[in-house]
Amino acid sequence: MLKNIPKIISPELIKTLMEMGHGDELVIGDGNFPAETYGKRVIRCDGHGVPELLDAIMQLFPLDTYTEKPVMLMEVVPGDPVVPTIWEEYKAIINKYEPENCKIDMIERFDFYERAKNAYAVVATGEEAIYANIILKKGVVK
Repeated sequence: MLKNIPKIISPELIKTLMEMGHGDELVIGDGNFPAETYGKRVIRCDGHGVPELLDAIMQLFPLDTYTEKPVMLMEVVPGDPVVPTIWEEYKAIINKYEPENCKIDMIERFDFYERAKNAYAVVATGEEAIYANIILKKGVVK
């Protein structure tokens, strides 16, 4: 056990976050995300939702200030009537830790998958919300 590390952060996840360098990207995928198909490294966090993991990760993870939009979401497929209300939770969590760096880019579904192939790691969650996938680009600690 360590002090000040959120309990939801597993040893494998903390190791991965520490290994990542400036510009590396982390995907946090919902329960429907094909993590094993697209992830070079997959960290299983089954049973946990994206918001609780995002909150824990953001306590430790600096966002890239050299990128205009260091946070990326999978946009809704045209014609799909889904309205992802979870995105507002994400914005609030990110704003809590990095209010000056809370710019979000929307990425088309298959472009998101391509980006995930190049991500440092994919965190596979049990999140049930649709379009709950998010990518974070790591910055530097100043």
